[in-house]
Amino acid sequence: MIRMILQNHIIPVNENGGLPLSKRYWAILATALGVGISVIDVTIANVALPTIAHDLGTSPSVTIWIVNAYQMAITISLLSFSSLGDIYGYRKIYLSGVLLFSITSGICACADSFWTLTTARILQGFGAAAITGVNTALLRIIYPKRFLGINALVIAVSTAAGPTIASIILSLGSWHWLFAINIPVGIATLIIGLIYLPDNPVKVTGRHFDKFSCLMNAVTFGLLIFLLEGITHKENTTLIIVGVFALLIIGYFFVRRQLRQQFPLLPVDLMRIPIFSMSIGTSICSFTGQMLAMLSLPFFLQETLKRSDVTTGLLLTPWPIATMIIAPLAGRLVERIHAGILGSIGMTIFAIGLFLLAVLPSNPTNMDIIWRLFICGSGFGLFQTPNNSTIISSAPSNRSGGASGMLGTARLLGQTLGATQVAMIFYLVPINSSQTCLYSATGFAIVAAIVSCLRISQPRPL
Repeated sequence: MIRMILQNHIIPVNENGGLPLSKRYWAILATALGVGISVIDVTIANVALPTIAHDLGTSPSVTIWIVNAYQMAITISLLSFSSLGDIYGYRKIYLSGVLLFSITSGICACADSFWTLTTARILQGFGAAAITGVNTALLRIIYPKRFLGINALVIAVSTAAGPTIASIILSLGSWHWLFAINIPVGIATLIIGLIYLPDNPVKVTGRHFDKFSCLMNAVTFGLLIFLLEGITHKENTTLIIVGVFALLIIGYFFVRRQLRQQFPLLPVDLMRIPIFSMSIGTSICSFTGQMLAMLSLPFFLQETLKRSDVTTGLLLTPWPIATMIIAPLAGRLVERIHAGILGSIGMTIFAIGLFLLAVLPSNPTNMDIIWRLFICGSGFGLFQTPNNSTIISSAPSNRSGGASGMLGTARLLGQTLGATQVAMIFYLVPINSSQTCLYSATGFAIVAAIVSCLRISQPRPL
């Protein structure tokens, strides 16, 4: 039945202008809803982590893996789903991802133990990877002139909405409803997407899915995260050493294989472009700092400052709202000012905001917290749009798909590393662990500012 619907509702695409206007906005809505729930599911869960830890009887360092498992699943599978989209069609992969995400959201909502919830979050992460892995490519078909701006706006709005939605839901019911809310949205996305999303206008002929590269990609990133987790919980030293050697060997052959492929899963050859590689490095550092702060702040606000979970959600909202306000302005400024300058200024402001949060007075008012979070969001917004624009525009035009994949991988890798470090710090530094996370986030923001400043020596990409 689903196959018949897919075949009977293939929307024609104009050669240069995307979908016809009457179909375009419905198709954009289908992609916005899918990406929205996948992004919101990170920020919405952050707010409830202390509550979930209390209900399930787990420690903060263990509870972090409810977020980290989701991030890790996306990280190890994003590029594979992007490749599958190139081969089998972005529409099919996207709708399959929405279906998987919706089903596993139901399992999360019914979870009564930490392991059930974490397992469901891993499967949910694979669904989110299928959604985000092909979303940019779908938007490029739907509206080629505005696809990057639409994607950035959807992510910014979704991030901003997460804490507010979480606070509203938690004020009305238990944390289980944070995941149940995805089900009706997922069903609406499937219905609209089945009717309005376009198929790939052009298929890449002669391309086959590289299963071995997919496996090596998952093992490489999985080993990296496993080793960080092993160090966090003081696993057997011999096991850690063996894991490091395995990571180096598998990672080496994975990269070598990608350099020889006509259609590489991980386009590492783009890293030979100096401004591209520096922008990727800056992105990883910035998102590591962001996740260090966003995961530790709910524990700091609720356990140290004794704010409620509803108040926590509202207090965290100024950060993404500031990003949403500043990011479009930064997108215009990058046409006149080098992205290295904007990125360096943005990350410096970000670092100042994080440091001010770390040194909050012992009994701060809500306004003391709000204006510091607004500084963080403003700095991150000033950095994000110019950096993303540089990553895409510095790659050859025929490699923009690979550049988009690297952009997403850098974001997810940074967020996963940040979440893993939060678990590590909570385990190793039981006293003032949230403040330690904020100091660490400040350090990553400073590194990002320095690397961004180094890009000034490179010519601005068109």
